Amino acid sequence: MLVRVLVFAGAIAVAATQVPMLVNSYNERGGKPAPLEAVSLAPPKTEAAISFGSVQLRANAGGHYEGDFTINGRSVHGMIDTGATYVAMNESTARGLGFSSIDLDYRYTVQTANGTSKVAHIKLDRLEIGTIRVRDVDAVVAKDNALSTTLIGMSFMKKLNSYGVQNGALLLKQ
Repeated sequence: MLVRVLVFAGAIAVAATQVPMLVNSYNERGGKPAPLEAVSLAPPKTEAAISFGSVQLRANAGGHYEGDFTINGRSVHGMIDTGATYVAMNESTARGLGFSSIDLDYRYTVQTANGTSKVAHIKLDRLEIGTIRVRDVDAVVAKDNALSTTLIGMSFMKKLNSYGVQNGALLLKQ
């Protein structure tokens, strides 16, 4: 009997806190039911601006944080790699950004997860994602067969005020 009274009292307490909110919401809409929300069949965007100077990246199916960046005014899809010292891209991407063979001197040796490789050092005028804009970013260029995607490494990340994972998303703040 005591259990029934406690359950009944709990139900009354919940109703007392929730019903006024529901009534106010109903009255604000002029007594009309809540509108249906549109459902999008498009895949969710991987990045979203949270506030000016902040961007949130959702992890892809493999758990990597990717987004659409703008490098020197051109769109480039990239993956965040905090294990990479520099932003790294392949030669085709660098050429698409306007770097010529004169700019690409493959004289630096780097150690990668795939072994030793030769890269060229370049300087990016600006690298942007959402409302975040960073200038003068060091980057390296590898031959096309050595790197298949653009990696957004620490030469970009260290110029941010903060970055970290919150609720399964990577939050970048300038």
